[in-house]
Amino acid sequence: VQLQASGGGLVQAGGSLRLSCVARGLNFSRNTMNWYRQTPGKLRELVASIGSSGSTDYSDLVKGRFTISRDNARRMVYLQMNSLKAEDTGVYFCNLPNFRNRSYWGQGTLVTVSS
Repeated sequence: VQLQASGGGLVQAGGSLRLSCVARGLNFSRNTMNWYRQTPGKLRELVASIGSSGSTDYSDLVKGRFTISRDNARRMVYLQMNSLKAEDTGVYFCNLPNFRNRSYWGQGTLVTVSS
């Protein structure tokens, strides 16, 4: 299994970014996918989750600003981030939480929001 995230960058506060993650080596459509982030001085935290049915869940910190989605045909999961704040700065990771009793992580993509 391989997860590869992309789409990070530098953006001004109030701006938007879309992160992408491609998953290889599994039956993608059957699996929940997550986005985590690690911000300076904090533990890695769950940002958003999308189930195999398309159901979604969000951290209260991003609810109403971020949208997680998936394209099963392309084996992609996305995180659309709007109204970005300086405190959203961090490294964002896509995560496959449970596949054959293992959790898998992408390499992370850096998001920097300037105030």
